[in-house]
Amino acid sequence: MGREFVEIFDEWVHTYDASVGGEDPEYAAVFENYKDILEAVAKKAVSPVAEFGTGTGNLTAALLEKGFEVTGIEPNAAMRKAAADKFPELVLLDGDFLDFNLPQQPKSFVSSYAFHHLTDREKEQAIKLYASLLPSGGKVVFADTVFESEEAKQGRIVYEEGEGHKNLVEDLKREHYTTVPVLEGLFQQNGFNVNFTRLNDYVFLMDATKR
Repeated sequence: MGREFVEIFDEWVHTYDASVGGEDPEYAAVFENYKDILEAVAKKAVSPVAEFGTGTGNLTAALLEKGFEVTGIEPNAAMRKAAADKFPELVLLDGDFLDFNLPQQPKSFVSSYAFHHLTDREKEQAIKLYASLLPSGGKVVFADTVFESEEAKQGRIVYEEGEGHKNLVEDLKREHYTTVPVLEGLFQQNGFNVNFTRLNDYVFLMDATKR
């Protein structure tokens, strides 16, 4: 369910905002245009919104600034505390992409930098679940590291190895980063029209609308 990675964030919670802010040179390319990426997700969302992987609340802030009704879903207790400290009135639940209970039907599921915690099989289960919960016209808007092909992914790993970015290389090999064709097929098979927009060398915006 992606929860095998939860403990990683017990330590990263203390430096996460610095990393996404570009202070970690290994991850500078991954988080390039970070604020613009969050804004791109928020612009495509429709309220009420369920946000997966709330983390320290950076995407949450962009959603709340638009006046959206937001429910945060976060499996890591330290991250939930960080988000709750920033937004005391935020409805924040312990859950993940596949295991959650919402107080109301959402019109959008959103996430940033998190869907890769699921295997492709779990991604398929998740998208099928969202299709069953969303109304016609409902949205799934995710920004995440995605590759154009498996060859592109392996090429990026080789490049980062050459740059000496050991932590990033370990990350790319450990987590379940997938490809645009795989995700496109999963969304289309489950009743969504979907568009992909590249936002930096790593991240694509997935904008899916239920038919």
